[in-house]
Amino acid sequence: MNVNEPQFWMMVALLVIAVAFIVMGVVLIGIGLTVRKITRSVIRLEERLVPLIDKMNGISIQGREMAIHFNEVTQNLSTATRYLAESTELIKDEVGELRQIVSSTALVARDKVELIGSTIDRTQMQVTNTTDFVQAKIVEPAREIAAVMAGVKKGLEVLFAPSPKQIDRVYVEEEMFIG
Repeated sequence: MNVNEPQFWMMVALLVIAVAFIVMGVVLIGIGLTVRKITRSVIRLEERLVPLIDKMNGISIQGREMAIHFNEVTQNLSTATRYLAESTELIKDEVGELRQIVSSTALVARDKVELIGSTIDRTQMQVTNTTDFVQAKIVEPAREIAAVMAGVKKGLEVLFAPSPKQIDRVYVEEEMFIG
């Protein structure tokens, strides 16, 4: 077939239409599967909700019964509220006293922490000063004395060492090697 012939272009158009129908078929199958999954999920949800609805009906019956008892409790509650108000006033007084105690305790604790901090700083400074003093007055002079004593020892060794022997013959075979 030739590209210039109308039959060629008709065949291309039919192929495009066929591919479009195949794609639409695949998409419709996908939509159908998705709808099927959604339907199953809704059915499972409905199966789970039925027992909950039954329980809610039971709870509503119990709620009506509780409303009747609630009216009785309300009467008793008003009396208890009166007693609670009196107790609340007593508790407020006690809490005020506790706040004062806690505040004073916090101030004392803060002062003690500051005192401990300054004591630690002072102790650290004293240890540093003592270390510097020992270094300057004991360790360095001891090092200098040890060096002087080592020099004196070497000097005495040299003074009291036997005099070296005179070499009166020459060794010819030995050559001096300077590397």
